[in-house]
Amino acid sequence: MIGKKYVEENGYYHTKEPIITPLGNVSDTKATVVELFCGCGGTSLGFEMAGYEILLGLDIHRPSIQTFKKNHENVATILGDVRKVTAQDIRKVINNRHINVLIGGVPCQGFSLNNKKRSGDDERNFLYKEFLRFAEELQPDVVVIENVSGMRSTSNGEFIKNISDDIRKCGDYEVNSQTLCAADYGVPQKRNRIVFVGIKNKVKFDFSDVIKTHGDGTGKKYNTVKDAIGDLPSLGNDHEIKTYDKEPFSDYQKLMRDNCTDLTNHKSPNHPPETIENIKMTEPGKPMYESFTQRIRLAWDMQSPTQVAGGIRPQFQFGHPIDNRGLSIRERCRLQSFPDTFEVCGGIVQGRVQTGNAVPPLLAKALALAIAKKMSWQEAADL
Repeated sequence: MIGKKYVEENGYYHTKEPIITPLGNVSDTKATVVELFCGCGGTSLGFEMAGYEILLGLDIHRPSIQTFKKNHENVATILGDVRKVTAQDIRKVINNRHINVLIGGVPCQGFSLNNKKRSGDDERNFLYKEFLRFAEELQPDVVVIENVSGMRSTSNGEFIKNISDDIRKCGDYEVNSQTLCAADYGVPQKRNRIVFVGIKNKVKFDFSDVIKTHGDGTGKKYNTVKDAIGDLPSLGNDHEIKTYDKEPFSDYQKLMRDNCTDLTNHKSPNHPPETIENIKMTEPGKPMYESFTQRIRLAWDMQSPTQVAGGIRPQFQFGHPIDNRGLSIRERCRLQSFPDTFEVCGGIVQGRVQTGNAVPPLLAKALALAIAKKMSWQEAADL
């Protein structure tokens, strides 16, 4: 399989021998996490918010590992094809630390409902078996696999059963899975992810412990696009601003700023005149292109639709509600619940890839707290 091409292979993939950076000074008292297919680190960030210690992130995409390392300075990283990495490589780089949670954000393009060519035979659908290889050899207490909700309908849902069965075979894991909606956990986006949780010694994870913070029954309305990005400076075409020009006016904005003083990644795309005119003529909340109805101009009072990576093409998915432009990477980060302290490396196009592929940190945090509660990892559960 190593010689085959992905459907849209990114030129930033590192396909040579893996590059390993060592573990720095990390806590030896917290529950530990290793993340495979880590991307820029949305899941790891959520677990970190919940009190866990991240030991390692592994990914093939160079800008993602640069971003991961930028925001987790002491964490070990492996840049390379997971199929060229061994369990011994991981043990060595994390200094033989015990792994409490092994996470796999396996590539999801083959399952995505946004992929018009999706198929059960897509090569990327089977990379979860590489994750299972590490689960079997490393024997963490908990394994977590997440993917897009489209997995349920691909091949008549066969992948759901197969993945659950395969996790069980890795070492006495009891497996449960459920689709979680990011909006229920404060993310201003209608983004669904299917999550598998396997716990050793046949302990069954209860998804009712993943506590919803927004929506029906919580007393809090879902966060909107305006709640998310309404405080960020207005931008023209190919325009960058590095300072805030207004105070936050929503709880979500305050959470995202978290006393941050430097505004990073807030640069607009460089659009040709016809693109600017097209956005200008589009009513907020409506598609910008007749043939691409998923590419809309956002409206202030809506939740963002699912943000996607955009493959390797330099196209943008969403138009700004009032500025005649596509979104900055900072605005995409806000829609995913990455705080303003989180800096994305690699420029606008690769920034779209990273933010589109990421698990929203607030969703990951809610899941991490529920796992900590189940496993009695008090330091995490008390947060």
